[in-house]
Amino acid sequence: MTSEELYEDDKFPAPQLAALVASKVYYNLGEFNASMRFALVAGDKLDLSQQSEYVETIISKCLSHYISVSQKLHDIPKENLTDEEKVIDPKLVAVAEKMLKRCIDNGDHKLALGVVLEARRLDIIESILKNAGNAVDATGDETTTSALAQYVLDCSISLVSNREFRNKVLHMLVGIILDTENADYFAISKIIVQLNDSNLALRLFKDLLSNAKLDDTKRLIAYQVAFDLVASAPQQLLESVANDLTTFNGADKQEGGANYYDKLIKILSGVPTCDLNITFLQKHNNTDLSILNKTKNQLDGRNSIFHSAVTFENAFMHAGTTADGFFRSNLEWLSKATNWTKFSATAALGVIHQGNLSQGRRILQPYLPGSQGSCYSQGGSLFALGLIFAGHGREVVDYLRQHITDGGVGSSQNSEAEVVLHGAALGVGVAGMASGNVEVYEELRNILFSDSAIAGEGVGLAMGLVMAGGSGSSDASLSRDAADSAQAEMLQYAHDTQHEKIIRSLAIGIAVLNYAKEEAADVVIQQLISEQDPILRYGGAFTIALAYAGTGNNKAIKLLLHIAVSDASDDVRRAAVMGLGFILLRNHTAVPRMVELLSESHNPHVRYGTAMALGISCAGTGLKQAIDVLEPMMKDPVDFVRQGSMIALAMILIQQNEKLSPKVKQIQQAFAKVISAKHEDAMAKFGAALAQGIIDAGGRNVTISLEHQQTGNLNMKAVVGLAVFVQFWNWFPLAHFLSLAFTPTAIVGVREDRKVPKFNFNCHVNPKLFGYPAKVEEQNEKAPEKVVTAILSTTIKAKHRARKTNEAKKKMKQEVGGDSGDESDGEKDVKKDSEQEDESKMDVDATSAGINAGKEDLTLSNTTIDDGNNDSAIVNDEFDQFCDSIQKSSRRVYKVENMSRVLPSQLKYISFDKEGRFVPIRKFRGVGGVIVVTDNAPKEPVEIIKTVRQINSPDDDEDDEAPLPEPFEYIPEENEE
Repeated sequence: MTSEELYEDDKFPAPQLAALVASKVYYNLGEFNASMRFALVAGDKLDLSQQSEYVETIISKCLSHYISVSQKLHDIPKENLTDEEKVIDPKLVAVAEKMLKRCIDNGDHKLALGVVLEARRLDIIESILKNAGNAVDATGDETTTSALAQYVLDCSISLVSNREFRNKVLHMLVGIILDTENADYFAISKIIVQLNDSNLALRLFKDLLSNAKLDDTKRLIAYQVAFDLVASAPQQLLESVANDLTTFNGADKQEGGANYYDKLIKILSGVPTCDLNITFLQKHNNTDLSILNKTKNQLDGRNSIFHSAVTFENAFMHAGTTADGFFRSNLEWLSKATNWTKFSATAALGVIHQGNLSQGRRILQPYLPGSQGSCYSQGGSLFALGLIFAGHGREVVDYLRQHITDGGVGSSQNSEAEVVLHGAALGVGVAGMASGNVEVYEELRNILFSDSAIAGEGVGLAMGLVMAGGSGSSDASLSRDAADSAQAEMLQYAHDTQHEKIIRSLAIGIAVLNYAKEEAADVVIQQLISEQDPILRYGGAFTIALAYAGTGNNKAIKLLLHIAVSDASDDVRRAAVMGLGFILLRNHTAVPRMVELLSESHNPHVRYGTAMALGISCAGTGLKQAIDVLEPMMKDPVDFVRQGSMIALAMILIQQNEKLSPKVKQIQQAFAKVISAKHEDAMAKFGAALAQGIIDAGGRNVTISLEHQQTGNLNMKAVVGLAVFVQFWNWFPLAHFLSLAFTPTAIVGVREDRKVPKFNFNCHVNPKLFGYPAKVEEQNEKAPEKVVTAILSTTIKAKHRARKTNEAKKKMKQEVGGDSGDESDGEKDVKKDSEQEDESKMDVDATSAGINAGKEDLTLSNTTIDDGNNDSAIVNDEFDQFCDSIQKSSRRVYKVENMSRVLPSQLKYISFDKEGRFVPIRKFRGVGGVIVVTDNAPKEPVEIIKTVRQINSPDDDEDDEAPLPEPFEYIPEENEE
């Protein structure tokens, strides 16, 4: 009898032993599932503590199977499960829990937490965190509750694929973190953004400011959390928190002293953050205007596609810098813009002045409706106004709504009014993005129902932008119902209308509305990808991309790959491949390998999608593998594939220099060569011009950042901006949406009063490694070379005879008694010429040295060097260990000024002096942006960096006002007589 038969035989006295033997037999046969099944029924005969390959394999298979069935039980509705799948084998649970207990006893808390996170065991997670001691595990990591809670938080954000379970974990973490002795308020801020919970934010700020007068640290932490929320939270959450704080502040005014809630509300308005960003970009603008001017001269401005290309290039190069001098100095070229080209040119001012909240309306005043300009300038100016106030549109949404309601009266709209409506709709969509404003949505819907193709194209997208995300903060159920209702109306009208422009706009609007909804968007996804209309299937592909952006969800990836190879429409296949870039944002290194075969597809639309997927997922990383895939595509026989590859390369190589990415100069030269080539296709030239603008965007001081450094969540504004940007394939003005993805790369230390003091922090590697790329040198045209004069043979012979005669005369003079020590005239001439040559050479060397010195001064304009013994910097995996090694070792330290350009790859080399005057309130862990610092010597004088807002509108800054004098009693002096 076999061991299996013995186990099944009721009369056999040792069935567990037979099961163990059967398990080992199947193990040696490679049948691991069968081996695991018999091992589970072996009971006590299976010694899990035994150190053997067999036991380790059985444990591994048991844990994998337990995770799989547990996930299925939690994630899939019970009505879709079989009776067997509804119950987990108790023996399997016993083995899994026994191994988890062993991990915890051995101090491997993180390993245990990883398993139970995947198995969806919230009860065990909570138990581990509450019972964690102040010890160190086997890997040397802390096992305190705070450290383990931070680990669970990071894993939940980046690894847990089920949204419902992730939210349960985050809610559980809030209570655990706040109950710890030294609560990590910055971890709570991450949870606030993930849950989009304004009530939790209000609770946090009340806790931090409950004793603000006496506790300076908590007050500064509150301000830092507010700056982090402005950088990463959607507009609706910020407005809801600000409104709640205003109500609370009015009911609970503090007695005497400054009102700290007012300062907090001011920060949450986004005004200080925008002011600091444009001040940095304006102060450090390093745009190479020679590239822009050369492109303008080589592309015929009378051709609308070329005029638009230069417009976008200028807008990207100067994004956020407020430097609009190129337009002012090229008025003749600008006058060649007509119709929609003029619309794009005017909207470019919004990109250039993005974040200039104090001066935005004044700058655009000559172009806004009511001026004498054309309808295209008026529409473009409204779009520009929305771009300036992107994400902070409270001040201008009502103004833009007024133009929508005025233009929507009646159904007989002329073409000029439709153009203005188009611009107003795009403007209100950008300014009110993710605000969830139902009133704005309804006004846009009224315009949509007029069935105007031009106005409807802007309105459909704007409806999706306003309702982006589909869930609110203060009343989630109400906002979710409004979003679901909006989605149903948009989809219904897409079926009813005959205008392709409106259908396409609504399809993208639905995709934006479902941003980050994950499995909650599955119903509408299935509906869209099953449509007969390819435009709606196109929208379905983008809905998958945005709903699962950054999740790496396998189901979504398989669905997009299936669409990419099977759909009958080239547009849908192109969108599906691009969607892969959005889903794999957090795992960008896997994208080149995944799409490498698609880059060689016979279908050019698939190749274009491959290029853009690489550009989206690897933006700002300089990833070599992505560059290797894209570089050959620059020579693709199809023009729009070349266009896509150049744009993608620029997105990847943004803020890269030759030391970081050796190919960057070669690729920039390739862009210039495409533009200058007379016989190159217009679409390829358009792509090269955009690429030049992207690679040098924001005065070379911004990157494309799709993930927030402060909170670790996705940058919604950037992801949505990129998704709309790629729609320039159908409508050029949408290219301006790329500016929403630009993030300044700076460290800005601010005091409690939101002023920027001048001080230095440390960089432990030579900043020249991360310096600006060298500017393009203007090559002067070579003068025509002189033709060598022909010399006859008789002339050569005559010179030879004359030379012999001179030598004979010289010899005769020496014999007669001439001074042999004197030099001949010929020798003197030769020596004089040699000296002149050496002197000239010295001049050239000196000039060259001066140029090089100038370049070095430019590179290190904001740095001073402290000499040390060692110039090298060692980077460890753990940032804290790296900082400790810096403090202990003697090395060369470079001082960098506050509000300086610091690249993301440079952040790990930055540190602050612990004993310095200005120290960050949050322990610095390689995160840039706005950093609130503690002033350890507040009474000592310090130089303040004036911001753009303080320079332009000094009266608007209440902190500049002199403080009221203290009460005093006047005692007149007595006259001494």
